[in-house]
Amino acid sequence: MNRVIKSPQEIEVLRYVCKISSEAHKVVMRSMRPGIPEYKAEAWFLNYVYAEGGCRHVSYTCICGSGHNSSVLHYGHAGAPNSKVIQDGDMCLFDMGGNYCGYAADITCSFPANGKFTEDQKLIYNAVLKARNEVLAAAKPGVAWTDMHLLANRVMLTALIEGGLLVGDVEEMIKMGLNEVFQPHGLGHLLGLDVHDVGGYLSGHPERPKQVGLRKLRTARVLRAGMVLTVEPGCYFIDFLLNSALANPYQKKFFVPEQLQRFRGFGGVRIEDDVLITETGVENLTDVPRTVEEIESFMQS
Repeated sequence: MNRVIKSPQEIEVLRYVCKISSEAHKVVMRSMRPGIPEYKAEAWFLNYVYAEGGCRHVSYTCICGSGHNSSVLHYGHAGAPNSKVIQDGDMCLFDMGGNYCGYAADITCSFPANGKFTEDQKLIYNAVLKARNEVLAAAKPGVAWTDMHLLANRVMLTALIEGGLLVGDVEEMIKMGLNEVFQPHGLGHLLGLDVHDVGGYLSGHPERPKQVGLRKLRTARVLRAGMVLTVEPGCYFIDFLLNSALANPYQKKFFVPEQLQRFRGFGGVRIEDDVLITETGVENLTDVPRTVEEIESFMQS
């Protein structure tokens, strides 16, 4: 059995580590309040997956970004060690996954620190959630991962148009690489004995795409039953990328600058689920509150 297609026994271990990691995320979400440092949220997660789940290790350094830090894709490393004090009004983007018997979970939850979304936070969160939902509904054996990535991008760009931040045609935006300005990473990656598991690009399978908007994908494979992948659309407001786009004559025409301005410093939203490709679609191994209403109710209960 190769690394890309999981055995029934491997799937059971992955179900377990995703369940424990989901429960740990819920503990963090319910414990969250403004005024605590980001590392305290990391500590809550680490304690739960080990004390309650037997996961001595996590699969990668925990990413506990709040406020502007939530726009830093791999925040939390030694140079930016989850040390900011979380403020009232911050969005939290917590990307954390336990590791059990060598098998990795990789889950991201995004939510407001005070448990109540503002209208702007709802706009961005719901754009990402709709992208995630449409991918989960469409993913199945025979579907190309590149098409799933572009589906998520189209959904999010459409939502940004409806929210008044962008104007124009979505297909032209993608042709001009605007999708990579707001989501400068791929839709997800293979998951298993490594958090970014092997097999993404193999001889005889689709090569890495070269075009802007697809070049960051960790795999371009056609989905097969037994694959386990992350589905992690995200929408971020990264000053460097926004400034570059506003200076680009082919991209700046899509922006409504006065609307975009209020999202400077917003950070970002990512929603990441671990899913098993089945014969007919997907089984979501992640179990955390996902809608705005679910999150607000859960955090305030």
